[in-house]
Amino acid sequence: MLEQQGLLAGRLAILRETHDAILEQPDISKIVELRESYRDVGRDLLQLLKFVELNAIGLRKILKKFDKRFGYRFADYYVKTRANHPYSQLQQVFKHVGVGAVVGAISRNLHELQENEGSFYSIYDQPVLPLQDPVVEAIKTAVDKLTHSTNFLNFLAQHALIMQDELVTPSEDAIDERAYHFNSLLLNLGNTFLYMVNTYIIVPTADDYSMSLGAAATVCGVVIGSMAIAQVFSSVYFSAWSNKSYFKPLVFSSIALFIGNLMYALAYDANSIALLLLGRVCCGLGSARAVNRRYISDCVPLRIRMQASAGFVSASALGMACGPALAGLLQIKFKFYKFTFNQSTLPGWVMAVAWLFYLVWLCISFKEPLRDTEDEEKTNPNETTSMTDRVESSRVEEGLRKPLLITSGINPEDEEDCNESEESQEDSHKPANSFRSAYQLLTPSVKVQLLIYFMLKYAMEILLSESSVITSYYFSWSTSSVAIFLACLGLTVLPINILVGSYISNMFEDRQILLTSEIIVFFGILFSFNLFVPYTVPQYVISGLVMFVAAEVLEGVNLSLLSRVMSSRLSKGTYNGGLLSTEAGTLARVVADVTITLGGYLGRGHLLNATLLPSLVICIGSIVATCCTYNSLY
Repeated sequence: MLEQQGLLAGRLAILRETHDAILEQPDISKIVELRESYRDVGRDLLQLLKFVELNAIGLRKILKKFDKRFGYRFADYYVKTRANHPYSQLQQVFKHVGVGAVVGAISRNLHELQENEGSFYSIYDQPVLPLQDPVVEAIKTAVDKLTHSTNFLNFLAQHALIMQDELVTPSEDAIDERAYHFNSLLLNLGNTFLYMVNTYIIVPTADDYSMSLGAAATVCGVVIGSMAIAQVFSSVYFSAWSNKSYFKPLVFSSIALFIGNLMYALAYDANSIALLLLGRVCCGLGSARAVNRRYISDCVPLRIRMQASAGFVSASALGMACGPALAGLLQIKFKFYKFTFNQSTLPGWVMAVAWLFYLVWLCISFKEPLRDTEDEEKTNPNETTSMTDRVESSRVEEGLRKPLLITSGINPEDEEDCNESEESQEDSHKPANSFRSAYQLLTPSVKVQLLIYFMLKYAMEILLSESSVITSYYFSWSTSSVAIFLACLGLTVLPINILVGSYISNMFEDRQILLTSEIIVFFGILFSFNLFVPYTVPQYVISGLVMFVAAEVLEGVNLSLLSRVMSSRLSKGTYNGGLLSTEAGTLARVVADVTITLGGYLGRGHLLNATLLPSLVICIGSIVATCCTYNSLY
C-alpha cells in the first residue's frame, strides 16, 4: 500500500509540473485532458482503498475464527494493542495520512482547474469547494467506510435504513446530481412528517371517539391499527410504483389521506363506526414511506444523502411528537351547519386541510427525477467504451495492480466465509424480485435483527395505543394529560439518538448496546405490570419512559447494524431492505393493536396485564435469539 501511495504521489508531482505550465498559458483542451488525468489518479486511489478494505475484512474474518475456536475475545485485544503502537502496520489502516495528502492534492488541483486561478494551498489543506468533483467524493466515502467512522449524523442516517449500494462510480453520482431537486426533497420529507402526525394525532382521543359511536373503549386498538393493516399492503405497491415515478405516488398518497381524514371526521355525524374504520384504512392506503425512503436512496446525491437520511428520521420523530401535542390543543367544541367539530373529529378535519395544502404545494413545486440513464447507456455504447478505455489506460502498473483486482468483486459486507462459492458480478448486484427471494438473502443474524425490530415496535405500539384507555381507567387522565404524556415520549427520540450516536456508540460495541437495550426493555415491560400493589402514576410513567427510551436506543442501534450487514442486493428494487423493515414494523403494530382489542374482552381492569404479557414473551425470545447469534452481529 505504501508503494502504491508513492507511485500515486509521483504521478501527481509530474501532473503538477504540467499543471503549472498550463496555468501560465491556459489551453482549454489541455485543461480538460489534465482534469481527466487527475480523475484517473483518483480512480486508482479508489482501487487501492478497495484493496486495503479487502485485507481488513480478511483480518477480521481470521480473528473471528480465533474467537470462535478459543472462546476468548482475542480480536478486540489484538486491535486495541496494535492500533496505537508506533511500529504497527494497522496504523496505515487507521490513520490514512498518505491517503489524505493525495485526496487533498487531487481536490485542490481540480478546484484550481475549475476556477482557473493561481492560488496555492498546502497539499494537506482541503478547502471547502463550491462544486466537489465526484471522484473526490467517492474517495472520501471509501475512506469513511474503511475507518467505520461513527458520529451522530451517520448514526441517525442509518436509523432510517435507507439501503445504499456499494461505492457509486463518478458517472452514477453525476446522474444523481441531475436528478436532485431540493424542493422535491423537502416535499418528500414533508410527506414523512405529515404522515407521522396523521398516525399519532388520534391516539389520545380514539377511545372517546369509539365510545361516542357506541363501541367499547378498547376498540381504539382496531381504529388505530386499521391504518397499519392497510399499510402492510400499501408499502408493496408504493415500492413497486416508485420504480417508475415518484410524483404520482405522492399525489395518490395525498389524495388518499385527504379522503381518509374526511371520512374519519364525518363518521361522528353519520354515527357510523364502519365509516370511521374505513377512513383509517384509506389513510393507511396512502402510506408512502416506501417512496420517501426510495426517493432519498435513488435521487439524492451521495454528498448529502446522509443529511437527507437524518432528515427523514428527524421528520418522523418530530411528527410523532407533534401528533399527540396537536390533539391536546384541539379541545374545542362547536357545530357548523350539520358538521360537528370537537376533540374527536377535529384531528380528521385538521389533517384533511393539511393534506389538501400539501397536495397543492406538491403539484406546484415537485420535479420528477430524470430516469433516462439506462437509455443513454444503450444509445451511447461508444462513449461508455471510451470511458472504460481511459480508466484502464491509467491503472497502476500491471505487475502491482493484479493483486488489488483479483477479488474486487467480493462484497466487503458479506458475512460468509471467503472460501465459499461466489456469485457472478452481475448476479451479486441484481435486486430481489419477490419477498421469497429477499428472504433467502437474509442471514441468520439479519433475521434476528428483524425479530428485534418487530419486538420493539410491538412494545412501543402497546404502550402508545392503549395509553388513553389505561390512564383514564387507573388515573382518570383527561385527553390533554394523555397528549402531554405522549408528546413528551416523542420528544425524547432526537436527544436519545444524539446521546447514543455521539457518545455511547463510540464507547461500546453496537452489539453490546443492542443486548443491554433489550434487557432494559425487558425490565421496563416487567415493571409496567399491575400485580400486588395499587397501580400509581409514577410506576406507569417511569416504566413507560424506561421502556420507550430503551426501545428507541435499540431501534437506532439495530437499524445501524442492519444497514451494514444486509445484502447489497437489497439496496435497490421493489423488495429492498427499507421495505422489509417497514413490513416488519407495520406487522408488529397490527398485531399489537389487535392484541389490545382482544384484551378488551377481558375487561379494562385486565387489559394492561393481558397486553403486556405477549410483549414480555416476545422480548425474552429476542434476547435469547440475540445471545445465540451474539458473535455474528457486527
